Amino acid sequence: MSSVYYTATVRLTAFAQGSGASAEAVAAEGGRGGMSPQHVVLVSRMAVPVRCEALTARGLQLPLASPVLCTTLAGRAPDRQGKVRDLYEFDDCLLIVATDRISAFDYVLGSGIPDKGKVLTQISAFWFERTRSVVANHMLSIDPTAFPPPAAADAGWLSGRSMLVRRTEPLPIECVARGYVSGSAWKDYVTTGEVCGIRLPPRLRESDKLPQPIFTPATKAQAGHDLNISEAQAADLVGPRVLTRVRELTLRLYAEGAAHAESHGILVADTKFEFGLLAGDGPPEDRLLLIDEVLTPDSSRFWPLQGYQPGSAQPSFDKQFVRDYLERIRWNKQPPVPSLPDDVVAKTREKYLEAFTRLTGRQLQ
Repeated sequence: MSSVYYTATVRLTAFAQGSGASAEAVAAEGGRGGMSPQHVVLVSRMAVPVRCEALTARGLQLPLASPVLCTTLAGRAPDRQGKVRDLYEFDDCLLIVATDRISAFDYVLGSGIPDKGKVLTQISAFWFERTRSVVANHMLSIDPTAFPPPAAADAGWLSGRSMLVRRTEPLPIECVARGYVSGSAWKDYVTTGEVCGIRLPPRLRESDKLPQPIFTPATKAQAGHDLNISEAQAADLVGPRVLTRVRELTLRLYAEGAAHAESHGILVADTKFEFGLLAGDGPPEDRLLLIDEVLTPDSSRFWPLQGYQPGSAQPSFDKQFVRDYLERIRWNKQPPVPSLPDDVVAKTREKYLEAFTRLTGRQLQ
């Protein structure tokens, strides 16, 4: 059967905790074992692109690949929401659910990228396991049957896109490692010859490989872009001993990740890591955990090794098709946010999946 695409608001009955209320909803994982009685995926008063099977005598069918844009658990809204992730608090743990939302130019778009949240979660899980010998991390489980209730009751749709983690106090900086000069680092270099106070060699070209990777901290912006800062400024925020430790960990994680990725045809131009502090006694530098996401297409700049040619921007394994489309339609980067056409959604999904399979050698679950 052929598929058609609609921009639609699909009305479903919400069964959360026995409620008979109606909700504007898009059924995530619609046919994959059905939607549990405790779960509904909500979209607040907006039309979103959803892929639908062609009309049949039984009406309009939602496919398995419908993007997950918002979540609830047993009628419970997330305790916190980021641009992509919904967070639920359970005592000393957090349940992180990666949705299929996608942002560009600091706005969450009206369209989702099917399976994007699964790619982010499963790549992170791969790296968390692989880097445990370097630094401990916050991951407890990606098996929904091991989650606390009521999350365990929704194992079907949570599978592959959720992670139970230990609660930490996140450091107020992002720890960025750069092996190539690109993005904001390139802009700073052109202007000053430096990146975060680090003097770089003269006459570098855009996308050139650096003589050695550098550590460039940034502040965490609540809105808008993160801001690059110097190590001295970062030390003022986290303390010099913690900064020394996260610099060491950042560069080691980057070196190991970049070497693995390059052996699978991907260059890691730059990436960001986040660290959190476990509660307890002892020096803070001894209580650090690697948190959030690790070496994903959202937290990193991935380039294909084949065809790499410095001197200009490189193609990437992330939101390139999205950004190019938004520039092409001359969106003014202000609300209302546009939705994405089918081909941009499909190509973006393909790049995320390609990065996943190349890096992990696995099939997406």
